[in-house]
Amino acid sequence: MFFTAEPPEGWRRAGFCSCKTGIPAIHGGQMCAMNGERTLPSLNALRAFEAAARLRSVSLAADELHVTHGAVSRQLRGLEEELGIALFERDGRGIRPTAAGKRLLEAASGAFSQLRDCVAALRRGQHGDALVLGCPGSVLARWMIPRLQELQRDLPGLTLHLAAQEGDFTPRLDGLDAALMLGQAPWPANWRVHPLAAERIGPVFSPALPGAAALARQPAAALCERPLLHTRSRPQAWPTWAARNGIDAGELRYGTGFEHLYYLLEAAVAGLGVAIAPEPLVAGDLANGRLVAPWGFVDTEGQWALCTAGDGHPRIEALAGWLRQRLAAAT
Repeated sequence: MFFTAEPPEGWRRAGFCSCKTGIPAIHGGQMCAMNGERTLPSLNALRAFEAAARLRSVSLAADELHVTHGAVSRQLRGLEEELGIALFERDGRGIRPTAAGKRLLEAASGAFSQLRDCVAALRRGQHGDALVLGCPGSVLARWMIPRLQELQRDLPGLTLHLAAQEGDFTPRLDGLDAALMLGQAPWPANWRVHPLAAERIGPVFSPALPGAAALARQPAAALCERPLLHTRSRPQAWPTWAARNGIDAGELRYGTGFEHLYYLLEAAVAGLGVAIAPEPLVAGDLANGRLVAPWGFVDTEGQWALCTAGDGHPRIEALAGWLRQRLAAAT
């Protein structure tokens, strides 16, 4: 809300307002608070600092925040300039916080922790007794939603609130009671991990793909002769499959790429090419003939897991058991 009424004369004399709009004065590029003190640094700068100081790496901080290395570096540089003090020093190939940086890290970590706890409590309150379950959007769309009726039938006392998660889950699983994911050890130390099933992946394509019948009769190595559909969210899927089948990953050729696994699988169903897929996510398509998997599926080092952080929801064990049974039925 903006106010255009003229501010009190005393405010203008004190320098709290730069004009008759009532807007706080700007001094040296910084907005001044009503008491004449400078405001806090930007939240983005503090987030970048907290991640870099905790992880002792600009690159790891960038990965966690899903931004570029340069973006984090600019935030850190701007924060040091704003505060007029060095917050980091070199430590071999990494960085470490200075004494001032450690002091700010302790304060920032505590503040962000309180914010996360508050937001999580608000979300839980909003959803009542519902179990807030986070999972990747592709898993939610292609596996969880088609099975919700079964879940409601088998666990009638459980109410879910499903939240699509893009990118990595935070170490504290902020705002979630649990997360259903594909991952592998080591897991965050504060997580309680319920193993559900080994991850199995394999090539799939539509019978409508030109030359599909002939391709299905060839050995798996024939895939080296055609461009393969792939996704940025799972860059190691094709190389992992190739290694399990004695194929040199360097011989693979990549065609159209997709940002998310869901789009990759939809492209395969549409007959646009051969995709690599986790078996449970294409089980329905294989059963109804929309996709074929002539070379089967192979185990990876990953696993399906239901993960919680802190005190778990009372129905976590029941949900884990149900997920374990359904994943086993899909392989």
